[in-house]
This record gives sequence, structure tokens and C-alpha cells, in this order.
Amino acid sequence: MATDLHPPLPRSATDLFGDPIDDAHPLWLNPSKFSDPEFDPESYISDLRTFVPFDTLRSELRSHLGALKHELVELINRDYADFVSLSTKLVDVDGVVVRMRAPLLEIKEKILSFRGSVDSSLAALQSRLKQRAQANEAREVLELLLDTFHVVSKVEKLIKELPTVPADWPGSNINSAEKGQISNGISLQHAENGTNLRETQSMLLERIASEMNRLKFYIAHAQVYLAPSLQNMPFIENMVKRIQNASLLLDTSLGHCFIDGLEHKDASVIYNCLRAYAATDNTNSAEEIFRSTIVAPFIQKVIPHGLSVTVGGSTGDDLEQDYERIKQHIEDDCKFLLEISSTENSGLHVFSFLANSILKEVLSAIQKGKPGAFSPGRPTEFLKNYKSSLSFLEYLEGHCPSRSAFAKLREEPVYIEFMKQWNTGVYFSLRFQEIAGSLDSALTTTTLVPSPNLENSQSLVLKQSISLMDCLRSCWRDDVLLLSCSDKFLRLFLQLLSRYSNWLSAGLSARKAGNAAATSGSEWATSASPDDFLYPLFTYQVEDAICSMAGRLLCPIIHDLNNLVEEVRSDYLDHVLGLLKSCSSEVLDLVKQSILQGSDSLKVLQTPVINSIVEALVEKSVEDLRQIKGITATFRMTNKPLPVRHSPYVSGVLRPLKHFLEGKQAARYLTTEHREELLQGTASEITRRYYELASDLVSVARKTETSLQKIRLGAQRRAGASSDVSDNNISDTDKICMQLFLDIQEYGRNLALLGVDATSMPAYRSLWQCVAPSERQNTISF
Repeated sequence: MATDLHPPLPRSATDLFGDPIDDAHPLWLNPSKFSDPEFDPESYISDLRTFVPFDTLRSELRSHLGALKHELVELINRDYADFVSLSTKLVDVDGVVVRMRAPLLEIKEKILSFRGSVDSSLAALQSRLKQRAQANEAREVLELLLDTFHVVSKVEKLIKELPTVPADWPGSNINSAEKGQISNGISLQHAENGTNLRETQSMLLERIASEMNRLKFYIAHAQVYLAPSLQNMPFIENMVKRIQNASLLLDTSLGHCFIDGLEHKDASVIYNCLRAYAATDNTNSAEEIFRSTIVAPFIQKVIPHGLSVTVGGSTGDDLEQDYERIKQHIEDDCKFLLEISSTENSGLHVFSFLANSILKEVLSAIQKGKPGAFSPGRPTEFLKNYKSSLSFLEYLEGHCPSRSAFAKLREEPVYIEFMKQWNTGVYFSLRFQEIAGSLDSALTTTTLVPSPNLENSQSLVLKQSISLMDCLRSCWRDDVLLLSCSDKFLRLFLQLLSRYSNWLSAGLSARKAGNAAATSGSEWATSASPDDFLYPLFTYQVEDAICSMAGRLLCPIIHDLNNLVEEVRSDYLDHVLGLLKSCSSEVLDLVKQSILQGSDSLKVLQTPVINSIVEALVEKSVEDLRQIKGITATFRMTNKPLPVRHSPYVSGVLRPLKHFLEGKQAARYLTTEHREELLQGTASEITRRYYELASDLVSVARKTETSLQKIRLGAQRRAGASSDVSDNNISDTDKICMQLFLDIQEYGRNLALLGVDATSMPAYRSLWQCVAPSERQNTISF
């Protein structure tokens, strides 16, 4: 606070006569930030310019620059003596540099000399370390070779304990006693002690296999460490020959022992042999021995091939009975081995006897003995064999002890190759042509063909509809459907419905347009006359010839559409969902929606069919309605009194509709809802046409009456006669309206007899108001 009461003191004596320097800076200018290492002039200025004008900022910075220059001058003036003497102290600088360079060069030479000695010592040390590493590696290789030599010697010693001639093994004529005599002391001792010779041999083979596995480990490591030049040493070459001989003897002995165990179904021997094969990673040999020794003989009997003679084999390409016999042989001859190989925690899961022994032999036998079984050219036989094969695969998969074994079986090359033999794509193509071609043939006929069984009104009537339903059912029949192609059969189902819908829609459109050549297949709708289109119901004497009258079958079409929709939405849908019950709920929902949408495409066709009937009935009724024009001629320029009864044409207006509804086909094929829909639609459309004709007639009559009245008045004025001649007479227009009024009353009564409430129809109310007397305009009664 004291600084605010006193002015600032001069900083030096030189300030007394100089310009005053103002140290006060605005608050927004902080000179201390200029010395900050992270100071950024551009960002600093851009920040200040947001609230400080540029001129003010420039002025303040220039003022600060002047203050800094002034401060620099003050510093020089304050220490001027030292500043002047600074240059006088820099004397003989070059000499000082020369004196300092000599010791520096000497130090550099010493450092280089020391570095050279260190590098030589380091190179010598690295050389000794490399020699040591090589010696260690050579020692490891030597130890590895010695271990290999000991293992080979051990294997050869163990092999000597086995029979040395093939005649000692199963299949020879030497009995078990002779085998014991030619065996060495250990085998003979075991035989004398009552130990099973095969089991002892299998145990010994398993031990040898374990040592061979160890030997393979040594060989693999020796190939890594051993230089190529050393691999040709006599010791190593001799070792390789000994290993090869030992491996060959082991494979031969193990194969004979395994065959012996299989023939005698000795579980212990088989178990030991399988462990030996697994130890040497030679599972293929065991699978091949089992296939050729056990599987191939009975497969050859079931499915003979090559030059073999059929022994109880089935004829033809049918595989169902063959698979049953194969299953029985598997239960009798193979199950014991499958159970041994699936023993828990035995390590025998590496074997795949199901695929590489059984399925491989079955596939080979079918390809050689019954190649026609895979041919889709005969769809029925192909499907039967395919399903039998899937059942056989399920049987094989049932022997898998775990999910991993099940997955492994399906990933085996033999399994994949077996499935590739069945060309389901070609099979579906043939079925598609068969099913779709059947429907297409039925729809390309020029007439609608009714079924011979017309008495059963609950069944389909038209052969085209029956063909559609048969095709739809064929898509999901047991003797047609392949579950692997279920998506294709679902698409075929939808295509069949679309084909039928398009066929029916095209026929109705062609008839409405009156163009017989509009589309191919619409001849059934365009070839019939209007009478045939509506009235097969009264011509009972020609009812037997109904097949030739395509237009007479619109009612059966509605009936068939109803039955098709009901069938697809009920039993058909349940059957399809039952076949696909193994699928997920999402898939089943999609299938259900697809089938329901397909049935909707049939359901929407009912309205166009009904509209076609309505249009035909209206056209027949309008023929009688056109007689309304004769009313004008009846009362125009005549002295006929007011009419008291309706015109004769009224009775014929609704006659086509009445006869149609009372006919046999309508009673048989139309439901109550459809009858009501057709009745109301036809009555409304006839009434609308009635109103148009009557309205035009009354309008023309009134215009004519007005014109005639003007002519009469003009003539009377010219003649000077009185104008009250016919004031009390009834005009012709009134008579016409009265006649129309009587007619529409009768028309309303006829509608009521058919069950139609005329008062609820807007067209009838308009017709009433058009012709009714003024006092009865608001009250409709007849």
C-alpha cells in the first residue's frame, strides 16, 4: 500500500535527465511469461487479441521493448570498466590451444591402445566360448548317440524274446506246443507257468513299442544336432540299418500278434497291441489290419464284388437289407474291438476304426459291387438308399463314446467322401421337374376339368386344384423329402402356390379384358360363353357334359380355394413342422410364416373370383334393366292415365341372381359367408346400375318436358289463347316417375325376398329419392 502513496524513485543517476520510463503495465500484459521455455508468441498474441485491440497491444509491446533496451544500457554503464577490460584479457589464445592439444593427443593414443587389447581379449574369450559350446554340443550328440545305441540294443534284445520265424504265428500249421519249444527261455517259462503266450507277447510288444517311441524321439533330435557330414559315418549308418530292421520286425510281429488277438477275441492282447500301435504312432496299420482281417470278409459276403461269388448277397442296388446284415456282423465281430478302443483314459481315442476300417470297406464294396446305388437317376431307389445310408451312419455314430469322438468321425476323409457320393442336388432337380411338371401339365389344359367324384362337397372339385394339392403334399412325402434339401422343397412349395395363383389370376384378367390371347393358359376362362359362365345350374340335362364348360366352374373354384387354404393352414402345416421339429425355434417360425403367407396368396384370390361372378350376374341383369327406356315411349305424347302397377321387366332383373343362388353348384360349393358376400355385392351393383339408368331417364324426361312446355306456351301466345289449358293435367314426366316409383317398389320387394335390406343400400336410397313423389321422399316403404 506504501507504493501507492509515493511516486517511484529513479533507477539510476542517468534517469534524472532522460525520458521518464513507466514501469506500470496493464494487468493483461505479464512480461515474466516471455522468459518461460514453453512460451509461444503466436498463441499468446492470439489470446490477447480476443479482448485487446491490436494497436494497444503493439504499443504496449514497443513500450516494453524500450524498457528492456534502457535496462541493457544501464547494465553496461554500471559495469563499464569490466566490459572494456574483457577484450584486453584475451591474450595468446592460440598458444594456449597448442599447449592443450599435446596432452589430449597422448590420452587418445592410450585409449586406442587399451581398446585394441580389450578387443583382442574379447575375441579370444568368444573363441573359447564357441569352442566350449561346440564341445558341449558334441558331448550332447555323443550322449544322444550312446542313448540311441543303448535303446537300439535294448529293442533288439527284446525282439529276440519274440518268435523269430513267421511260421510261429497264427495261420501256420505249428501247434502251440511247438511254438513254446522254439521260443526262448522267458516265453517257455511263461508258458510253463500257465501264462497266456499271446498276452505275454503282446505285453512284450507294447514294451518294445514304447522303446521304439523313445528311439524315434532320439532320432528326431539327432537329425537336428547332427551335421550332414557326420550322418554318413559308418557308426551312424549301421545304427540306421539296425533301427530299420528293428522297426520292420516290430511291425511284422505286432501285426501277427494283433491278428491273432482279433481271431481269438482276446481283449488283453488287443488292448496291448493297440497301445503299442498308439505308442509308435502307427494307427493306420492297426486300422488297415482290422479292415482286411475282420471287416472285409463279411462285407464281401454281404456285398460281393470283383470275381467273388455271391454268397447270400442281396440282388439289385437296394442297400437297406445289406446295411441290416452289416450291422449284425458289426455287433458280432467288431463291437468287442470298438469297446476296447473307446476305453476311458486308455489313450486309444487316436484310432478311428468306425471310419477307416468299417465305413471305408463299406464304401469300397458299394462302389465296386453296387455303383448304381449312388445314382440319382432313379429318385425313389436313390432316396431309399440314401436314407438307409444315413441310418447306417447314425448307427456308427452311436458307437462314439463322446462328443469329441462324434465330431472326429464326421471330420474323417472317408466320412466326407461317403457323403459326397450322394448327389442330392441332382436328386432335387429331378423331383422338381417331376412335381412342377405335373402341375404345369394340369394348368396348361384349355378347360377346367372337374373330378369324377363331385358328390363329396368337402373334397376338391377341379383336377387342377387336386393336382396342386398332390404336388404340395409330394414336397413333404416321406418317399420324396430329403431333410438336407428341406429349404429347396419349401421354396418349391411356394413356387407351386405362386404358379397356381398366377394361372387363376391370368384367366380372370383375360376374361375381364375379353382377350383370349392375352396369356397362355387362360383359355379355360375365355372359351366359355356368359351363359355357361353362370348357368350350369338349370341345364340338368347337360350336367354330365360339365367337363367341357370351363365357365361353369367358378363356384367350384371358390370351393377349392377354401379347401386349399384350410388344408395348408391345418394338417399340411402341422405335418411340415413335425418333420422339421429338430430345427431351432427360429427356423420353425420362419417356415410357419412362409407357409401361412403362401396360403394367403390363395385366400386373396377368392375376392377376384367372386367379383367375376358378380360382374357376370350384373351384366345378365342389365339386359332386363335396359327395358326401362321403353317407359318414355309408353307415356310420351299419349293420354295414358297414371300407372297403377309395376312394369313386367322388374321381375326379370333379379332372376339371374336368384337362379344362381338357388342352383345346385352354389348350394354345394359356396359357404354361407361367400353366398352373403356375393348376394350383397351383386344386389348393390345392380341397384347402382338401376339408379344410373333411372336417373338418366328422369333427367332426359324433365328436360324434354321443359322444352315442350316452352313450345306450347309460345304457340298459345301467338294464337292469343288462354294459358290455363293444361294446368291441372298430369305431365308425362310425372307419369314416368310414377311408373319408375312403382317399379322400384317391386324391385325392393324382390330384394327383400332374396334377403337383402334395400333401405340400407345407398344406391337404393338415391334411386328412391330420384323417382318418389315429394310427399314420400323421406319414407321408404314397399
